[in-house]
Amino acid sequence: MIATVVLSIAGIVFAADVLRLMGASAEVIKEGTMFTRIMLGGSVAIMLLFLINGIFRGAGDAATAMKSLWLASIINIILCPIFIHFFGLKGAAIATVIGRSTGVLYQCYHLFKGNGLLKFHAHHFSWDAKIIRSIINIASPATIQFIIASGSWIILARLVAETGGTTASAGYQIAIRNVVFFILPAWGLSNAAATLVGQNLGAKQTERAEQSVLLTAKYNVIFMSFVTLLFVFFATPIIRLFTQDAAVVAYGARSLQIIGAGYVFYGIGMVMTQALNGAGDTKTPTYINLICFWLFQIPVAYLLAKGFDLKATGAFIAIPLAETLIALVAWYYFKKGKWKTIQV
Repeated sequence: MIATVVLSIAGIVFAADVLRLMGASAEVIKEGTMFTRIMLGGSVAIMLLFLINGIFRGAGDAATAMKSLWLASIINIILCPIFIHFFGLKGAAIATVIGRSTGVLYQCYHLFKGNGLLKFHAHHFSWDAKIIRSIINIASPATIQFIIASGSWIILARLVAETGGTTASAGYQIAIRNVVFFILPAWGLSNAAATLVGQNLGAKQTERAEQSVLLTAKYNVIFMSFVTLLFVFFATPIIRLFTQDAAVVAYGARSLQIIGAGYVFYGIGMVMTQALNGAGDTKTPTYINLICFWLFQIPVAYLLAKGFDLKATGAFIAIPLAETLIALVAWYYFKKGKWKTIQV
């Protein structure tokens, strides 16, 4: 909460600067500053939504986590067109924050008043130095891990804007929205792998923990193979659902096809890194992200986009290359088995 409040205040104050740093045009900055200000100002809602869902999943109650996301999404879907009609672009941000906040309220009810596996009480919030140290030791590398990944995506978005302009950026953002949507089931399976690893290692069932990960990876590959075919052969119709601008459609379809080509590897990499995280080995995935994103993806993206003059397409190509590398390296470290000996 403390960290999120600091980030929210910074987001409210520097919203326009963030867009400017991303390479947005003057028109985008003018129209998007309030949207960005509301979204970043409401960061506490998205932070709590995912944090509390992590608590439910860790306890094996994935159903409640899913219901909270459904509630948040449905309210957002209902309110978004209404608020956009009355308030313009900023209405979308307001609807999103309200939807997420409703999901958080639903979660809090089940944590404090409901009949779920977990219940919070006042004494749970007392100071416990040992637990705090344990949380920091596990969470700090994981935090850096996601900062590295998110930072790389931000830099790629800026590179697309620099080399392809607003049109390429719009197409890329539509493609990424579809990528994120279709990757959610794989993300759910990956989170299940993390939970199963943690619970089985706690029960001293190391072989069962490994089997759980391999089985999850198998199902992820099957699902991701289907999505790969969908993106490669139906990219243009998918993008056209969101815009009829021919130039934006062209960029979006190209982006979706290139990024989708590596979807199978995304699924493997997600499961393997989450399995390591679930075992408490958050440092290894952090090093993998640092090497594969910052030392490989970003330089390759700039080389292809500017060095070989492929422009935005070069940035698109760097994504599946990096994700494939992540999958291979994560698989290697998982098979080494050092994660089985981690003490939390």
